[in-house]
Amino acid sequence: MKRLSQSFSGALRTFAYFMASGSQYTLQGIDYLCLYGEEPSVIEQTFAIYVNVIELDEDGQVLNAKYAEKRATDYIRTYCDSSFVIDPPYENWEIALYDPPPLNDLIQY
Repeated sequence: MKRLSQSFSGALRTFAYFMASGSQYTLQGIDYLCLYGEEPSVIEQTFAIYVNVIELDEDGQVLNAKYAEKRATDYIRTYCDSSFVIDPPYENWEIALYDPPPLNDLIQY
């Protein structure tokens, strides 16, 4: 059974912490914490972009954590500031939302 790498786990955990604490450096000056309760789909899309964009090498080492953070948080920035332009524009694969897991785990513990 494959597991996500420690590198990816650390990158995702760090991104989630700074997003949830309101201290994400790419969103300085943007009041985005209220989106968690009022617009959860914006947060969902932000995390989807992050995991769609992040790249790992063959050993599971994260190669572009800061770029993935920027691409993801640009979504929130444009949501909160309509004058902000995402450059380059998102490609379909970056913003794709994939199916959730089944209601029951596929393995039993």
